[in-house]
Amino acid sequence: MQRPVKATIADVARMAGVSKATVSRFLNHRERLLSPDIAARVEAAVAQLAYTPSPMAQALSHGRSRLIGLVVADITNPYSVAVLRGAEKTCQDAGYLVMLFNLGNDIDREREAIDALAGYQVDGFILNTLGRGAGLVDVDALHGKPAVLVDRRHPGMHTDFVSLDNPAAMQAACGHLVEGGYRELLYITEPQKGVSSRRERTAAFGDCIAANEPGVAGDVFESTGDDSEALDAALRALHKRAKRGRRAAVLAGNAVVTLRVASAMARLGWRFGEELGFVGFDDPEWAPLIGPGLSTIAQPTDAIGRAAATCLIERLRGLEGPPRQLLLPGELVVRGSSAPA
Repeated sequence: MQRPVKATIADVARMAGVSKATVSRFLNHRERLLSPDIAARVEAAVAQLAYTPSPMAQALSHGRSRLIGLVVADITNPYSVAVLRGAEKTCQDAGYLVMLFNLGNDIDREREAIDALAGYQVDGFILNTLGRGAGLVDVDALHGKPAVLVDRRHPGMHTDFVSLDNPAAMQAACGHLVEGGYRELLYITEPQKGVSSRRERTAAFGDCIAANEPGVAGDVFESTGDDSEALDAALRALHKRAKRGRRAAVLAGNAVVTLRVASAMARLGWRFGEELGFVGFDDPEWAPLIGPGLSTIAQPTDAIGRAAATCLIERLRGLEGPPRQLLLPGELVVRGSSAPA
């Protein structure tokens, strides 16, 4: 069965005997610019043709597309997906749609992402980007649109910022291990260069070690993803440093690192909570299924996404003032991998 052809604004204008501009004025509730006779003819044509205007066209006529551009560093990262869900729900509730651009961890695509989304006339941006590289976004690259940064700060870009409270979260994770009798700690992170959240967590780890010296020792290892032998060696060295009565544990900077550590533990034939204790940032759904269950810092990803979208929508509705910083608390989820001595 052939679907009926949808009426266009040109059809309405033709039936009413007026111009398309006149129909547009009527549809945008500017009847005061029309005579009562013309307004009545347009109204009758709209009703007879069952014409419904395009939401996008109506929004653009008011200078707004009702689209928000969301740029994420890596859509395969559970963190990015969870933040996207929260942001999308809040945008939907406020009458906005989200357009997603995934950088795929390509450090040179940030400006390309902004330009591409700007081409669709998005009203503003939510940016969870890499935060480094030649394509780094700055305020001049935003096409005059408001933006909110998520998780990673950008030097020189003074916008609203929403993130986990990294220092407090690291203090909770590190303090939990120290209280559980772990004395040799290794923090494993993806490369820190140019990524504010990684630097903040690493600095907070150093603060925790300093606060517990000389009884507790700690090192940092940067994992690139293609260094399985180096990662195995770092874990062996940690285990070797753990003298009798000095238990050793790993802290992982995110869920991606957690998977790398889990693979290394399998290669070494070790069990979490026995040869090495463990706490990782992010609480993916598979964390309880590995070994005795992995202890984690659960990020409030849904709340982060919602808060970022709310900040942006408030700016779009005219809110002015200095940039805001929202640091949300994480939750320590204790499982068997960090069992106390």
